[in-house]
Amino acid sequence: MLLLMLALAALLALAWTALRRDALASAAYGARVGCVCHFVSGQGAGQCKADIALAGLGQTAGLVMLSADDAARTMTARVPLLATQSATFDPATGCRLGPWSN
Repeated sequence: MLLLMLALAALLALAWTALRRDALASAAYGARVGCVCHFVSGQGAGQCKADIALAGLGQTAGLVMLSADDAARTMTARVPLLATQSATFDPATGCRLGPWSN
């Protein structure tokens, strides 16, 4: 019984790690694409979210939530409980991702 519980715990840890990595990639992609969609193309956040979901990247792409800070020209993408990434628009350099948060 103890061996079974240890095996299940190990599988959960491995699955969580893979899911977290996928969520980080989805959030980074969402922030970058959402930033371009909103600040360069002038689309609303809802349309930008639809564009990200259509890309179908990974298991967590459909869970990406976007929020725009128009004053700071920043788009933040979140995969609830797993990852958050931001991209900031600068007219000279375009949309740039912030540092990856682990």
